[in-house]
Amino acid sequence: MQSVNPADNRLISETIPMTSAEANEVIELTARAQNRWRLTGFEMRSRNMHRVAELLRSGAEVFAELMTREMGKPIRESRAEVEKCAWVCDYYADNAREMLSDRPVQTDAGKSSIVFEPLGVVLAVMPWNFPFWQVFRFAAPALMAGNGGLLKHASNVSGCAGAIEALFREAGFPEHLFRWLKLTSNQISKVIANAHVKAVTLTGSETAGRSVASAAGDQIKKTVLELGGSDPFIVLRDADIASCTSTAITARFLNTGQSCIAAKRFIVVRDVLDIFTDQILRKTAALQVGNPLDEATDIGPLARPDLVEELHRQVTRSTAQGAKLLLGGKKMKCPGCYYEPTVLTDVRAGMPVYEEEVFGPVLVIIPVEDAKEALAAANDTKFGLGASLWTSDVRSAEKFACEIEAGSVFINGMVKSDPRLPFGGIKWSGYGRELGVYGIREFVNIKTVWIK
Repeated sequence: MQSVNPADNRLISETIPMTSAEANEVIELTARAQNRWRLTGFEMRSRNMHRVAELLRSGAEVFAELMTREMGKPIRESRAEVEKCAWVCDYYADNAREMLSDRPVQTDAGKSSIVFEPLGVVLAVMPWNFPFWQVFRFAAPALMAGNGGLLKHASNVSGCAGAIEALFREAGFPEHLFRWLKLTSNQISKVIANAHVKAVTLTGSETAGRSVASAAGDQIKKTVLELGGSDPFIVLRDADIASCTSTAITARFLNTGQSCIAAKRFIVVRDVLDIFTDQILRKTAALQVGNPLDEATDIGPLARPDLVEELHRQVTRSTAQGAKLLLGGKKMKCPGCYYEPTVLTDVRAGMPVYEEEVFGPVLVIIPVEDAKEALAAANDTKFGLGASLWTSDVRSAEKFACEIEAGSVFINGMVKSDPRLPFGGIKWSGYGRELGVYGIREFVNIKTVWIK
């Protein structure tokens, strides 16, 4: 398994995958550690988790540079990712006890209550695009609930995987409670079949989600899936265009456009189409493309060469079908996996950039006549992760939001994950929730206790 710097295509490191026997030995050790950990109190768990947050903040520069070198994230965004990981650790350290406290319920019993008990060892199959955050949004609630964790990380961010494993150990968690499994994707099904593994969470493509859900279903094991997205960014005629377009640039180009919850389909009512498009073009053209370790860089490389090829395929096929190219649209002639910031308009159903998830710096504008057509276009997708709606009529927007098929709707704001709020999708974007109280309860046994 190779980690290659996408800014210059230079090899960073190579990792030899574990054998099945080696993986099973690690899983056995994690199960033993979890059997002890489940008996600990929240005070100890909280102390260790707060220590993880401290270590993240004190080592932020090292961790940020590691992320940037392995997958190309602009360094400013890498630092922000480290801080967000520290936040989620502190959040669950402070709130897990109350979230998982016994809930009395009045019934015909002398006493009845709902209790929350850890499931055991949870396998996390994680992607490369947010190599720290997506691990910590699983690990913080799972470990605070008394579970153990196994991480199968993307092969191109093995340095991040090793650093995260070491962080939990340095913070005082039991040595084998959270382990990195150095495995390839074709080894995952054997891990899922291991009797010690009680549940699986995956963030990734719908193809990966189907594979993991199928393997877990065969073993009758709980899964949470956070899959792809093609989030609509709906602009109605009474939107504040200046604020809207500034947010649109961040919502589309954050992490070089490589985010499940990035705004991907900009559905704009024709009354404001021209002014919206003009401002988008001006602001996109001002983005700085370059070395992701440079503080001034807004757009770094894509994470791998094949991602550049796939993005270019989507753009060229869409323009061949009638989409109008306003800016960019080409692979950059330089070392590394760079693609020009691109704006397409006159996009309609049937085009790849309308139907598929677009994972890169390509902004797609879909003109519509009115709010009714905007809603139809927003829901005309197999995905259902997030949505953003822009209008000055907030009362009507709340009703409109209820008709959008998505796991979250942000009115006059950018879709983002927040430790305090449940996160996840519907349709092909997956099922289950992470974060908030619902996230920590995904991997617990919600048990009824009835006493006469």
